[in-house]
Amino acid sequence: MAEFNAKQQLPGLLDWMRAQIKACGGKTAVIGISGGKDSSVTAALSVAAYGRENVVGVLMPDGVQPDIDYSNGLVDVLNIRHYTFNIHGGTSGILDEMARVGIDASRQTKVNLPSRIRMATLYAIAQSEEGGIVINTSNLSEDWVGYCTIYGDSAGAFSPLGMYTTEEVIALGAELGLPERFLIKPPSDGLTGKTDEDNLGFTYHAVNEYIRKGEVDPAIKEQIDRKHKVSRFKFQTLPVYQNGLPIVLPEETDYYNPNKK
Repeated sequence: MAEFNAKQQLPGLLDWMRAQIKACGGKTAVIGISGGKDSSVTAALSVAAYGRENVVGVLMPDGVQPDIDYSNGLVDVLNIRHYTFNIHGGTSGILDEMARVGIDASRQTKVNLPSRIRMATLYAIAQSEEGGIVINTSNLSEDWVGYCTIYGDSAGAFSPLGMYTTEEVIALGAELGLPERFLIKPPSDGLTGKTDEDNLGFTYHAVNEYIRKGEVDPAIKEQIDRKHKVSRFKFQTLPVYQNGLPIVLPEETDYYNPNKK
């Protein structure tokens, strides 16, 4: 198998990004900035594709964020326009209301809620920017095992990194000239202090070797396969019941009749 070549990948990826934002009727890329590799590389790609004047970064701490310096540093390095929105009022407001009506918020609710509030914030900003389009920042390794929040960080108009593994994302970032500290920050859930890999029980390197080479420890393979299978719904178009009633507009026929040959 050929080694990954970030330099060769970039021209096609950037052309694709330009075509995607044009297809959306957009102009301005709106990106949630965590200071980790995915948001950093997506922002750097957007600067390269659209020009820094057409990129807006949004920092979204939930209360006090100890590593916010990474986010601030990234927008400074890229010299992009940015906003800081503290989403704690949103998350605490919903949790307080759940408590008021007698619903005991689960751990998973508390983990996923900030991601969904952040995505709602990004869309609110994008719809208030000229031609604002929310760009997804997820990578293939995380998506493969479902390590994302549906209607949270899995959302966006399109996903530049969705077919790149974590290691390939790092290589793209290095080729774009990003400082190393934005490429090696371990992702975490932001609640427990654990990294994604701690929570998963295996490394992203193991996922990457499995995806690209088919090589993995059998015990880890079983875990990866199970997580992959049960998370596919997060990445599929919303299922719609096919009732057999006609849609006669020719340009829409194939879209609304997916079983048509």
